[in-house]
Amino acid sequence: MNFARSGLAVGNLVAQRCRQITEMGFYRGMCKKPTETKADTQPAVPPHEPHHTFKLATFRPSNMDRKFLIWTGRFKTPDQIPEFVSYEMIEVARNRMRIKFCYAMIAATLAGCAAMIYLGKQAAHRNESLAAYNLEKQARWREEAKRERELNADVSQKAQ
Repeated sequence: MNFARSGLAVGNLVAQRCRQITEMGFYRGMCKKPTETKADTQPAVPPHEPHHTFKLATFRPSNMDRKFLIWTGRFKTPDQIPEFVSYEMIEVARNRMRIKFCYAMIAATLAGCAAMIYLGKQAAHRNESLAAYNLEKQARWREEAKRERELNADVSQKAQ
């Protein structure tokens, strides 16, 4: 009975959500092209005058941005970098450096994995394992605890 009630509750929630979507207009149903009229085909605003396709240099690069521009190969020397460059040029340099950094991190991770595999194989040849190391460490702890108990027992006997 409880299962049936919970099933109905979930069904009601789903139905309510579907109703909300259709009422809010997010559900398109069948994709239909809107009918075009002659008024729709005529542009309401006259075409604008042609303009230059390049952006004006309005961004002053920081020292790090200047290094990025050199490291990515955009400029050869710091003297060639103008005082103002476009923001898009800076963004392209930053993105390229981000990609180079990711590649360097991937290479470092693979090198670390290879080093761990090599060191693990060497330890296996020397018959060293984590389990043996753990057992030795626990044996040392037990011996230290036993010494401390004996020392405490001797001190308590002397006190009496």
